[in-house]
Amino acid sequence: MEGSLPTTPKPAAPAPAPASDRRLILCMAIGQTIGWGTLFASFPLFGAPLEAEFGWTRTEFNTGLTLALLISGLVAVPVGRWVDRRGGRWLLALGGWAGAALLAALAATSSLPVFWLIWAGMGLVQACALWGPAMAVVVTTARDPVRSIAGITFVTGFTNTIFVPLTALLIAQLGWRGALLCLAALQLIPGMLALRLLPPAAPRGRATGQGAFSLARAVRSRAFLGIAGSLAAHAFIGVGLGAHVIPLLREKGLPEASVLLLVSLHGPFQVAARAALYGLGQRVTMRSVGRLGASLVPLAMLALALAPADFAWLVLFILAWAMADGLMTIVRAAGVVEILGRDGYGAITGALSVATVLPRTLAPVAIALIWQGAGGYGPVPWLLAGLGALGAAAFALAAAQPPPASQPGVGT
Repeated sequence: MEGSLPTTPKPAAPAPAPASDRRLILCMAIGQTIGWGTLFASFPLFGAPLEAEFGWTRTEFNTGLTLALLISGLVAVPVGRWVDRRGGRWLLALGGWAGAALLAALAATSSLPVFWLIWAGMGLVQACALWGPAMAVVVTTARDPVRSIAGITFVTGFTNTIFVPLTALLIAQLGWRGALLCLAALQLIPGMLALRLLPPAAPRGRATGQGAFSLARAVRSRAFLGIAGSLAAHAFIGVGLGAHVIPLLREKGLPEASVLLLVSLHGPFQVAARAALYGLGQRVTMRSVGRLGASLVPLAMLALALAPADFAWLVLFILAWAMADGLMTIVRAAGVVEILGRDGYGAITGALSVATVLPRTLAPVAIALIWQGAGGYGPVPWLLAGLGALGAAAFALAAAQPPPASQPGVGT
């Protein structure tokens, strides 16, 4: 009112906590499993039919996913700021529906430039509808964010198990265009779940005063730099291994059945680690979980480097790597809150996504060049072990920093 005394601006109120996290977990688990399955995991299966029909090279086809990864990283910070200020309910819904529209558009394309343009748009969809904004909603609305994230990732760990054979079956039965239309129809579900199961976002004003959040200040902190370095190393190793682990294991002289079984064990081991963390609940901190997960990465790579061509020895590599992968996925979401606080969570996680863009996009090519130059994969596990050790040291640096004085911890 005019003439009233000035008042001290109040910080934005957090979204009201629901009585139970079950609806939130259900929404995010189903929505993210479908989203990652249709918008990411199914992509490689369309390579062979599109290359055969249009004569595209493997590099031309994979340029689509590279564009998506780059765009997704570039827009991660503004998307995160949007979630911080306006919430993520409608962003997840509209992003999911836009993904369905782009999948349908892919089914109608026969032009390589149009294919690339659609995948550039898919990068924007991935930034809006997948992990970053989804976890921002969980962090701001869940009663117990750590257990909620663990529960969600327990389900999403089966994404490849569900969508790789499903997409292959759809392509075999309906052709690649029909398969894309089916995936587009499935991708409508996450948006409907978001509007039906997620609570409306609480009004969020801009923070003001001495405690105002500054992304520029946050990204210069030792804690942020440590987490960013750790996640960048993990991204390089994860994406690089994802592209090369099968030929690497074949080069060791393992039978094909053993190679495929080892790779297939990654998912169950990863889910087992997440289930154990869910059961522990608040009895562990994200700092301790992150230290364990980051330390397991170089150990796994050393096991890969030193193991003979023996299935039992290489199971140790898969076990350590899958556990590290499963735990670090949760640390990326919940550990950021514990170490850096809730303030500006969306923008901070967006900045962390930017830090992993180049490692994710360059890893497959870099490892391929090493393989070509060395005449084999011999040096690769040692390189990855070194990067893993640097990542573990970087996380230890971040975990050693005191928590933000004004921020509540996870689950408080």
